[in-house]
Amino acid sequence: MKTILITGATSGIGLEAARQLGEAGDHLILVGRNPEKLDHAARLVRAAGAGRADTLVCDFASQAAVRELAAAVLATYERLDVLANNAGGYYPDRVMTDDEVESTFAVNHLGGYLLTELLLDLLRRSAPARILFTSSVMHYGASLDFDDLSLARSYSGEKAYSQSKLANILYVRALARRLEGTGVTVNAFHPGAVATGIWDAMPWWGRPFAAVAKRVFMIPAAEGGRRLTYLASAPEPARHSGRYFQNNELKTPSRRAQDDALARQLDEVSARLVGLSS
Repeated sequence: MKTILITGATSGIGLEAARQLGEAGDHLILVGRNPEKLDHAARLVRAAGAGRADTLVCDFASQAAVRELAAAVLATYERLDVLANNAGGYYPDRVMTDDEVESTFAVNHLGGYLLTELLLDLLRRSAPARILFTSSVMHYGASLDFDDLSLARSYSGEKAYSQSKLANILYVRALARRLEGTGVTVNAFHPGAVATGIWDAMPWWGRPFAAVAKRVFMIPAAEGGRRLTYLASAPEPARHSGRYFQNNELKTPSRRAQDDALARQLDEVSARLVGLSS
């Protein structure tokens, strides 16, 4: 029985993947912000056949909360076979967290970055193990300005979201190099244009389009969840590390996402932003 931790597990692809992985009888650790939604998700996952379904509360906008989550995992579990960093958000307006980080970058990148770094020793001890990041095709065309990661000079929800998803892939690239020879792989993936609640946070003028798109063009959350499930459980993805997947196949990411120097710089800057280096 594998132990699999999924963040953002109370809805959308996180919940669907948890239910799908639960069908194999695995042990799921579900992470979300809302205790009531977590309890509901755990019941669904257990009903699907999970050998065990635990819940942990965490708001990924708070670095203190992420550290508490990591401490709880380390104190409770002896192994971790899969860490799926799936929690994410879309913020139409620029909002700074208590850690003085722009919220999109904090939740979509730094939260998963910090959790992963704090759990690396456990993952190494559990090898073979997998680390996953839910990214997006929106990373294409995105860039990183290390002098203005909070986008104070020019903010839009789309720009912030795209930047954070580029950061996911760059971190995966940098971390894969650090994990060479450990038996721990790390990959990012695009789950597809999934009809989830994240689109409800779009500006008012975009919501009618999003509502139509969700009905006509987007795939169901269950199908997006299968992309996560595939990377978490199928043999083929474990043969790769530092890569980007779309539709369960290897895909070449953007030119910037392949920049090793940029990946190393992001790794260093992220460590400073979460207090893991001076």
